[in-house]
Amino acid sequence: MRGRTASLHRQTTETDIRARLNLDGRGRYTISTGIRFLDHMLELFARHGGFDLELRARGDLDVDQHHTVEDIGIVLGQAVKQALGAKKGINRAGYFVMPMDETLAVAAIDLSGRPYLALRAPIKARRVGDLETELLEDFFYSFATNAGANLHLKVAYGRSSHHAVEALFKAFARALRYACSRDARLKSQLPSTKGLL
Repeated sequence: MRGRTASLHRQTTETDIRARLNLDGRGRYTISTGIRFLDHMLELFARHGGFDLELRARGDLDVDQHHTVEDIGIVLGQAVKQALGAKKGINRAGYFVMPMDETLAVAAIDLSGRPYLALRAPIKARRVGDLETELLEDFFYSFATNAGANLHLKVAYGRSSHHAVEALFKAFARALRYACSRDARLKSQLPSTKGLL
């Protein structure tokens, strides 16, 4: 992999996760988490973000999905933080409004170093595919905390729970893509008047 990359291995008594991320990729992916709908969402994340992502996770799914979903959020957040390095020249913040049929989702992110999650996504279904939807908050919280990102996600309206989750991940990926993108005019500058992110 070339570009801004990260390789991580997180192993606990509950999960074993290996990930490689290239922020300057072409949207290629190889993903296996044991939760097929989560695989699909991470595939969307890679494709819509233009990130190359290899991620393999083994978790205690015989207990439930919580540890696996949460720890994948941790690893993905750490990978983004590691791949960004000093953050010089990046846009830092980004947003995207994603329509998907009858659903509209919004994502805004600031790679400020100050983690925060605001999630407003009333999803009716307890599961979408094989993914327990209440774990979306755990995933995004873990990502925001470990990436050092201020992350706001909202499903404005929609009927389909499937569309709501998918639109959220697409909006998230595209907002992050812009935030991570580099501005050639500002390549030697840190995007902060504080001198620290």
